[in-house]
Amino acid sequence: MNTKREYRLILLICVALISLTGCKKFLDINRNPGNPQEPKAEFLLPRIIFQMANGTSQDYMQVFKITQNFTSPNVNDFYERHGATPLNSDVTGVIWRMNYADLGLNVEDMIKDGIDKKKYEYVGIGYAIKAWSFQMTTDMYGEIILDEAFNPEQLTFAYQSQKEVYERVREWNNLAIKYLNMKGPVDYTSVLAGPSGDFIYRGDMDKWKKFVYGNLALHYSHLINKPNFANTYADSVLKYVDLSLASSSEDATVKFSATSSEDSNVLGPLWGIITSTGIPTGRISSTILNLLTGGVRGVPAVDTTASIDPRLSRMLSPVPVPIPGDLGIYRGNTPTKGTVAITGVPATPHVLGPVLGPVTDPYPGKYIFSNSSQYPLLSYAQLQFTKAEALFIKANKPLAFLAYQNAIRAHMSFVNLYGTAGPDFKAITSAEIERYMTSSEVAQTSAELKISDIMNQKYIAQWGWAGMEQWCDLRKYHYNPAVFTQYYQLSGTEFATNNNGKYAYRHRPRFNSEYAWNASEVERVGGKLPDYNTKETWFSTVDN
Repeated sequence: MNTKREYRLILLICVALISLTGCKKFLDINRNPGNPQEPKAEFLLPRIIFQMANGTSQDYMQVFKITQNFTSPNVNDFYERHGATPLNSDVTGVIWRMNYADLGLNVEDMIKDGIDKKKYEYVGIGYAIKAWSFQMTTDMYGEIILDEAFNPEQLTFAYQSQKEVYERVREWNNLAIKYLNMKGPVDYTSVLAGPSGDFIYRGDMDKWKKFVYGNLALHYSHLINKPNFANTYADSVLKYVDLSLASSSEDATVKFSATSSEDSNVLGPLWGIITSTGIPTGRISSTILNLLTGGVRGVPAVDTTASIDPRLSRMLSPVPVPIPGDLGIYRGNTPTKGTVAITGVPATPHVLGPVLGPVTDPYPGKYIFSNSSQYPLLSYAQLQFTKAEALFIKANKPLAFLAYQNAIRAHMSFVNLYGTAGPDFKAITSAEIERYMTSSEVAQTSAELKISDIMNQKYIAQWGWAGMEQWCDLRKYHYNPAVFTQYYQLSGTEFATNNNGKYAYRHRPRFNSEYAWNASEVERVGGKLPDYNTKETWFSTVDN
């Protein structure tokens, strides 16, 4: 049970049994003048950063099925059919818990301690994380708790519109920049750079500012359907991308040493999330495989080993073959169809999952799924594709083309930088990159460039880690097959029965807190309706 709910139960008991004065004394049992219970910002930050990775990664196990990053070996997987999480389930409620409990008051306390003690670095980082977290939460659930989120005097909490949340996220990002630019009387750089400090940027405030700018760029890029996007929001996208990351070496990632399971990558074999939360026997999807085997601009190759995309063998594991180390062939499951046997081909493409591969060499958790891999939160390649998209919508195809080509190259660097797991890993060479860049899989002139070129390549670049941004991209284009040419389009009974033939646009709020304690507010926004998950989110509509 989280802290907020414990407080509610205590308060209810107090009201029933004793006077308000007595209740206050009862609640003050932890206030010891000789040993003040005031958390310090520097002690809070490491656990906050870990929860950024832990919270998102758990819900991504379901989000990845909607975005078709992963598939199940079983026919008619619930989330592949865009089904709504049952009312009595907390599956897909982890980001809600992350925002309001795991980060929640910890971030509030870090900001307060930072302001009170003039630790402005922590205040700036705190607002940056708060803005990021509320952005994640509203993009996951739509209407959420905002103004009343951390009011201990309340037992129920009002939901506010996504538009209001977006406006507040901008305010918090601006406050983050304000405090990141301030200098306090004490320099905390060495503390932040230490082993129990800042696991993302090691106290580099300039990079934290780039993190904020990058998140603002993604934030504005969600609004492509607004009538004034090309003339207003697109310019904000371009402004903030240019202020953000300068190369893949500045990507925002949570660092892990893998000295133990407690300090290993949350997507790796030791941590076990991919093998224990909905993807125990998962598979590569046909969507990502098709994109890496000729499907970005053409028809995917039947012979997957003939692909000239050098990322294929670095990102995906092939079907196990008798000869260890042999790259073999690659297979991807069609969403909702499960694993279908093919004559002469083993039915299981991998031993442990879609990306882990066998735990034994030569694929002991490859790409960004090894124990020591960094967990990406924001990447330079991702932002360059976002820039290309905004320029394309503004009808500036020459500059869009340059950003698009730069973004593809940037993702090659991303693969080389973060995909080094396994003794068989070989960095993508310049020759391989040039061969791909001059192939039919890449637009060769600005006149050839299509929005599908940009978004398909961005899909590849975000595969396996940027679950929320991947889903935002699909939703803002309304799952358009002309934009995402290899996304498997559901039809008829392939949709979950509650969906009425519609794709998912949100998840339900967390059951344990909202349906149990805040039911009237859930009902007010339609959260109990069987097809609530198909209700379109504000960001993807034309409404200003």
